[in-house]
Amino acid sequence: MLKLDHLTVIAPTLAEGVDHVKSCLDLDIPFGTRHDYMGTHNHRVQLGDTVYLEIIASDPVAHRPDRPRWFGLDNPKQVRADWETGKRLRGWVASTTSIDSVLAQYDGIFGERVDLPFENPTFSFAIPADGSLPLAGAVPSLIDHRNDPTSMAEIPDLGARLQSLTLAHPDPDAIRTLYNGLSIDRPPTVIKGPDLCYRALITTPDGQKELR
Repeated sequence: MLKLDHLTVIAPTLAEGVDHVKSCLDLDIPFGTRHDYMGTHNHRVQLGDTVYLEIIASDPVAHRPDRPRWFGLDNPKQVRADWETGKRLRGWVASTTSIDSVLAQYDGIFGERVDLPFENPTFSFAIPADGSLPLAGAVPSLIDHRNDPTSMAEIPDLGARLQSLTLAHPDPDAIRTLYNGLSIDRPPTVIKGPDLCYRALITTPDGQKELR
């Protein structure tokens, strides 16, 4: 079974990502971590249970990794184009305890297992060879925490709680079939739409808000 791990806002810059989430949720999301091994950095906030929201962008001062970055961040023109057309909440990450078996069963969808950090791996992440989002973000990226899940105590809790996640997609039946086959716990609700688009309903201290 796959479990919802976190939602991802993929931004051209962290400042733009933080400003967007602020405009949607009226929350100032604190800085999280630097991924020196991937040349990225993030801001994070809890969304209840073991789920959190990540705002991620390329780190302009970081060393460029020897392979493409995750979340399509090695294609800044596409990231900017998506951002300008309103594709900002771009995807989500699901955790698994058997990443190799999922990748073997769904060859070509999620990419290849990458053990991170490269020098002293503590977790595994599935990344397509070109660094893109799997199926343009319609299915989750996969993470295997290797029995050491993200410590929620390290992520600020500002009182935000995820109520629902919805994916609009031109072929909702195909995506639902994939989700069912993956046995996903708490998958997005999939509806028909002209283009791939996520929206999350999140309860905040000031009431229910929508993040897109």
